[in-house]
Amino acid sequence: MAGRDRSADTLGADIRALRKARGMTLSELAEAMDRSVGWLSQVERNISHPAIVDLKRMAQILDVSISSLLQAGVATGEEGIVVRAHARRPIGSRTPGLTEGLLSPDLTGSFEVIHSSFAPGATLPVPLTRQTQEIGYIVRGRLSIWLDGKMFKLGPGDSFRLRGEEFSWANPHDETCDVIWVISPPIY
Repeated sequence: MAGRDRSADTLGADIRALRKARGMTLSELAEAMDRSVGWLSQVERNISHPAIVDLKRMAQILDVSISSLLQAGVATGEEGIVVRAHARRPIGSRTPGLTEGLLSPDLTGSFEVIHSSFAPGATLPVPLTRQTQEIGYIVRGRLSIWLDGKMFKLGPGDSFRLRGEEFSWANPHDETCDVIWVISPPIY
């Protein structure tokens, strides 16, 4: 495996990981896309490459940004190993005031690492529940989180864990809060 160009592995493997994280079968995603199971299987195995219209539909169904799929498999010779700061894949949230980037090389492992930036005043309007285990580490700034209705005020160096609880967050402060998340299984 040493020296092998992994760029061809990334898009299909990421699609498979996202599909599985959503609890969808190959048949369910193919049906939602109005495509055959065979076609989707070939995409996930990198035998076929989806058209942009297929990627847009897939991103919508899997609830990820199209840019996160478009940047999968971009060849730099470091795929699966190194993620350069300028080449980080944007992911996830459409929540105003939240910007997220994938720190993990891809979504093919048993966990993903995310960098989240919460703008001053940003808040999650509707609590979430995810079937994941997560650890968050506050790098800078302050963040309030609610886990099953209990509020915690966090600052630099603090960390927290989620294990399927309902949660929400807010940054009521006048500075950006940066958080590193480790999430298992990958959901973005």
